[in-house]
Formats: sequence, structure tokens, C-alpha cells
Amino acid sequence: MLKNSFYTLQDEVAGADSFTAKAVYNAGHEIFSGHFPGQPVVPGVCTMQMIKELVEEQTGKKLLLQSTGQVKFLQLVLPDVQPLVSISWKEADGGYMVTASLKNDIADVFKMTGLFMPV
Repeated sequence: MLKNSFYTLQDEVAGADSFTAKAVYNAGHEIFSGHFPGQPVVPGVCTMQMIKELVEEQTGKKLLLQSTGQVKFLQLVLPDVQPLVSISWKEADGGYMVTASLKNDIADVFKMTGLFMPV
């Protein structure tokens, strides 16, 4: 689990089928020492794990990402950026069809859609 070690959240707003919050990265986390030394970047896989964790937290279910429709990394995310995380979901095929994005002050930096299934 990356929450509260790799990232924390601020200004959380939860709805029945949506969630928003500001992500604050821990620039001193060991992940950044290897990705990349001297020029840290938030790993894409960590962004996807963050989305999974947040959907699990909101739905109260342990989930597995079964398939993706779209995954776009539009800009590098540096540890000093505090993106707005927006997630919405709807029940589908026994799981949750999720749409998620991260935005900096001016543009989307990450977008994804995916089907998460209970495990």
C-alpha cells in the first residue's frame, strides 16, 4: 500500500460514486531514489496503484485491475507537483468501470479507464 508512505491526500471529497483529492507525494520516499536518481519522477505504475487503492477504499472491496480501455501518461509528474485526483466509477460486469485522471494547475497529466473486479 502506497497511501500514507508514498503519497498522502488533502481536501478529500467523496460522493456515492466519485472521489476527488489533492495528492501530495513524499519526495523523500525510497522509490524516487531509483526513479530516477538526481531527477525523480512519479512512476506510472505507482499512479495506477494509487487509483486502485483509492477505489478499493471508497468501495470497501479488494480489487484487481482486470482490463484497461485507456491509459495515458500525458506529462511527467514530479514529486513536488500536487495533482488533483478525480475518480468516478459505476458497477459493470460484476465489478467497477473506473474513469480516473490527475491534473496539475493547468492540464491533465494522466488519464485512465479500467475495469476493476473484486478478488
